[in-house]
Amino acid sequence: MQISPDQIVFWNWGLVTINATLVFTWMIMLLLGVGAWLVTRKLSTDTQLSHWQNLLEVLVVNLRDQIEQTSGQNPDRYLPFIGTLFIFIATSNLLVIVPGYHPPTASLSTTAALAICVFFSVPVFGISQSGIWKYLHHYIEPIPILFPFYIISELSRTLALAVRLFGNVMSDGMIGAILISIAPFFFPAIMQGLGLLTGLIQAYIFAVLAVVYIGSASNEDYGSK
Repeated sequence: MQISPDQIVFWNWGLVTINATLVFTWMIMLLLGVGAWLVTRKLSTDTQLSHWQNLLEVLVVNLRDQIEQTSGQNPDRYLPFIGTLFIFIATSNLLVIVPGYHPPTASLSTTAALAICVFFSVPVFGISQSGIWKYLHHYIEPIPILFPFYIISELSRTLALAVRLFGNVMSDGMIGAILISIAPFFFPAIMQGLGLLTGLIQAYIFAVLAVVYIGSASNEDYGSK
């Protein structure tokens, strides 16, 4: 039983290794890229919209509403980044119904990369909102001695983001494999349904936590101090 798709190696030459994590990540990127082009190439403002455009608009509206409710700020500046995170993670998790597929989010390298993106996006959004000096000032409030604790907090929550997503996706796959091996004629459909639901929940949780971290760093209060 492979714990991580990193262990499934398709090609290896010296220091270059092509494993399942890379292959399926590229496949998801291609799928989302082609899908985005197909859905948006004939956008319409008529009352009669295609099913795909309706689905896209529902997704965008719900993402905007969730970002606004979570951060209390204008969602438009966060929507491209948070939306990309959610769609990538959700797609990665939902494709588990495809035989032979291994979700990249079951690899710690993938979840760590996603968490690092969130880590760097926090100061980027914060500085763009408040300016570099006002943003950095909150690290020494109310007293400068707290500065290292702020840094530790940001590093620890980045680690928590990566490990939480990796652990949940990986454990779901392992539990499903164990149950299917015990009763292969009964559990597959149930586990696939639960897997799809869990995959969406994990994408939602990751996106919401990213909004919380970024929104707190971009709070308007920083700019008013």
